[in-house]
Amino acid sequence: MSNLGLIISLIVIGAGLLWLLILSLKGREVERRVIFLFVGLAVSIPLLFNITFSEKATPIVMNVFNKIDSLPPGSKVLLSYDYGPSMAPEVDPMSNAFIRHCLTKGHKLYIMALWATGQSLAATAIDSIIKTEFPEKRNGVDYINIGYKAGGTGVLNVIITDIRKMYLTDVSGVNLDSVPIFHGIKSLRDMDLLISIGGGYPGVKEWVLFAGAPGDIPTAGGCAAVSAPLLYPYYPRQMLGLLGGIKGAAEYESELMRRYPRFKASPTPGIKMMGPQTLAHLIIIAFIVIGNISFFISRRKRG
Repeated sequence: MSNLGLIISLIVIGAGLLWLLILSLKGREVERRVIFLFVGLAVSIPLLFNITFSEKATPIVMNVFNKIDSLPPGSKVLLSYDYGPSMAPEVDPMSNAFIRHCLTKGHKLYIMALWATGQSLAATAIDSIIKTEFPEKRNGVDYINIGYKAGGTGVLNVIITDIRKMYLTDVSGVNLDSVPIFHGIKSLRDMDLLISIGGGYPGVKEWVLFAGAPGDIPTAGGCAAVSAPLLYPYYPRQMLGLLGGIKGAAEYESELMRRYPRFKASPTPGIKMMGPQTLAHLIIIAFIVIGNISFFISRRKRG
């Protein structure tokens, strides 16, 4: 179905682009609505036919994957939900993939949020991923959600020396001293890996500057595509890896399925969203080429 959909998509879009090229060569103007129609087709057809493309993890993504994969079972991984619902479609696939990977490796997962909206998103992930796919994992033993605390970077400045100055209980009100997963945990320096997912402030950059770098704690991130260029300067010395946008999520999902076949039946929204994104980008490139051809032809006719 995917191959048939891809062939149909290429035929429809290719024929349309050829028609536009002919119009341009004749000096006819193309209405803006036609361009919108093509972009709409490029997005809707891959969704309709479930068109996907193979993904191969790039080094900046593989570094995150290899770090989680190489940590011994029982390692402590902190996952911070630093985003809201508007960013969720782009970065939720990353957090879901991190949860699956960490729990499969037997790591202890500490979930928190620097954004108020992150707490409810984390709770949703716990219900839909951990409780559904890992029913044997126990809250307070294998994972814990300590939720959101106001203060932004101030929270990081405190918990890098003493977590209990900001967090005394988890989101359910259970004292942290009473849960096995927090035995022996005093500060962020007791974590083996910090992962922030977001794209705004505070987010990955603040985790690097206020926790990872000063505490010499391995730090990784996942962010919206628009935020990724601002974080690349911290890679690889201060940040071991980064998942940028839906492309980074798709690469991570692909590597997770390749290494752990049990996840081949799991949802892969990152990979599925790359189909429309890839075709839409190809359409835009084609428009740029056609526009340039039209420009040079019209200039030759004038001159």
